[in-house]
Formats: sequence, C-alpha cells, structure tokens
Amino acid sequence: MQHFFSALALGLLLGACASTPDPSPAPAPAPPADPDALVPFTAPESAQRLARSRHAVDFFPLANHFEGQIHAGMCGPATAVVVLNTLRAHAPDALPVDRSTIPERYHDKIPPRFDPFFKRYTQRAFFADPRVSAVKTEDAFYGAPAGPDAQPDPGMQLGQLHAIFGALGLASELRVLDESLDDAAARAEILANLARPGDYVVVNYLRVPLGQEGGGHISPLGAYDEVSDSFLVLDVNPNRGKTWAWVPATRLLAAMRTRDRAHNRGYLLVREGAPAF
Repeated sequence: MQHFFSALALGLLLGACASTPDPSPAPAPAPPADPDALVPFTAPESAQRLARSRHAVDFFPLANHFEGQIHAGMCGPATAVVVLNTLRAHAPDALPVDRSTIPERYHDKIPPRFDPFFKRYTQRAFFADPRVSAVKTEDAFYGAPAGPDAQPDPGMQLGQLHAIFGALGLASELRVLDESLDDAAARAEILANLARPGDYVVVNYLRVPLGQEGGGHISPLGAYDEVSDSFLVLDVNPNRGKTWAWVPATRLLAAMRTRDRAHNRGYLLVREGAPAF
C-alpha cells in the first residue's frame, strides 16, 4: 500500500447400474494438504472447512454485505464499509443515504414519491463524513502532509481505523500484537468473537509472511476451522491473484506481529456501540 500511495503522490495515483464389480483399481488417495499452505475459498477443501466450523457466525452477514476495494489503497475504508453496513443493515436510520449511484444531474428528474437511493456506507463517500475526516482527511489518506514540516502518512493504519469506528459510534477494541499480547491469548479472543454473533474481527497484517505480493493489508475475518487451525480471511482485494483464503493461524498471527509505521499490526474487535446520531 505504501508503494502505491508514494507513486500516486508523485504521479498525481472461486453410477453405474451394472451389478458386476469394477475391475479397475481404486484411485490412490490424495496426498495430505500442506498444513502451512493457504487454501483459496474456491478450493473444494474450503467448503468442508466452512461446513464443519463452529466459529463461522460472522461469515454469512459479512458475505451478504461484502464488497472489494475500489483501488489498491482502499483496504481500510473498504473493510470499514463492509463492517458498518453489516452491523447497521437493520438500523437504516444510522446509515447515510448513498446518492452517488445516480449522476447528480438526474436527481431533479426523479419522479415524485419515488426514492431510488439506498442507505449504506460507500467507499467513494467515506471521507465526506466529517467524523471520518476529523480522524484522517482524504488528502492525508492520499499522501498530503498535514503541515509544512510533517511527513506524509498515506493509507490507513489500524489505530486510525479504530478511531474512525469509534467516531462513527461503534465500540472498537484495538489489539496490537507485540510483547504485551501472546499468540495464545490473541487466538482465544479472536475465536470467542468468531463464535459470537453481532461483533466482528478486522485484521491488519503484512502480506509477505503469507507468501503474497504486497505490503500491509486490512480485511475482516469470516470464520475459523478447528481441524486445520486456520482462519478465513475475507480479503477485500479481489485483484492480482488474491482471493478469500483460509490462512493457518500461526502464519496469520505472525503476519500481524509485524511493524507498521507507529507500532506493530494487530486486530480490532468491533460491535455496535452508542447511537451514531
């Protein structure tokens, strides 16, 4: 993400009926899967993991409101939009009206008593909310320094997303994977969340430890499979060969236990909090 925004700032950015036995030998069993490999969501093994998971209550609500990021730097806002729309789908008064789907020049031509606009958070209007821009402006997100002596801070760090969730009325708990939080405690807390409806896990990790191209990334978690000890990462980047994937727990925790600009990466636990308005 950092390289993307640097470039942008500079260039501005899935029976036989016969009763006789079959004489052909039985096929050899498939070799066991590499326990350290990522399993794409479209693989046959993925369906088995999801079906047997006891920590998958978050998957279906998130999948129903899922959307991919609209460009390479938008993983934070895209994840926020997915989580916000999921949490507030049944509370429309807490959702903003999305008027971006119809060009403004046609708004005055809409027939009376016909309301074509949905209430939902969108990536394009994300920074238009003054509560969001109070935490991070769109200009800062795209690499503009906050002042003449300030360093650019493009993109979105986990702590900033945490603050934005809070500003929008959600209860967000920030967990940084450093020496103060061991893997066992982090794993137990994440599993408890994934088995409980109404709250969600957002992970911030480095792609390199997962064998993926790219830098820091943010996405929601959808499920955990006990047998393979793996998490389903609902990757908001649908491009460049990336996909939703089951990631071994040890690898995901290691990818979160990496340094970002201000501190290590980690995860957020997000649920509805005080009313937004």
